[in-house]
Amino acid sequence: MKIIVIGANGKTGSLVVQQALDKGFRVTAYIRRPGTLAIDHQNLKIVVGELNEIFKLKNALEGADACISTLGGTSLKEHSTEIIEGIDNIVMLMEELNIPRFIYLSSIGVGESRKMMPFLIRFFITKLLFQIPFADHLENEQRIMNSNIEWTIVRPGSLTEGNLTKKFRIGSDLIRLKGNLSISRANVAWFIVNELIVKNYTHTAVWLTD
Repeated sequence: MKIIVIGANGKTGSLVVQQALDKGFRVTAYIRRPGTLAIDHQNLKIVVGELNEIFKLKNALEGADACISTLGGTSLKEHSTEIIEGIDNIVMLMEELNIPRFIYLSSIGVGESRKMMPFLIRFFITKLLFQIPFADHLENEQRIMNSNIEWTIVRPGSLTEGNLTKKFRIGSDLIRLKGNLSISRANVAWFIVNELIVKNYTHTAVWLTD
């Protein structure tokens, strides 16, 4: 399988790249800054570019079986318009190139999933701390959901630097979650790579927590 990871140099993105390579995938890592992905592998191709460089993005996507976005904004106060426009470009190009599969990393608390959080946590997280990033994720989710692509929206809890255990809670029902609402980046990466193979959650927003 040939995949492209957008945001491959981030903490979660780099784990997706490594785990995909470990599975024998051919991986294109699309990053903004050279030298920020410390992985060397014969099946890894690194492309440095911006999300608005349509020709470069198209060349990177061409021939892929799937695209994974682990992009996330860096500001709690300003909208990440470059990422929102970038997701629109990615979806447009995927439809043009007939790339069938898109997995987008979002978060618990985005959209209707906010109802799954305890009230006080929900108010603090979705109305105060992450209101703007969650609004950006929601706009991206809606763009993807309205596309012709086989998509999966992945909504993990708070991301930690814990170990890969392959043991975590997973679901798509909007239930009130209790207990620990966090999960290791390694487990999230494992789910994303495995989902490319098993396709259990196409056209579904799925939540993940330990």
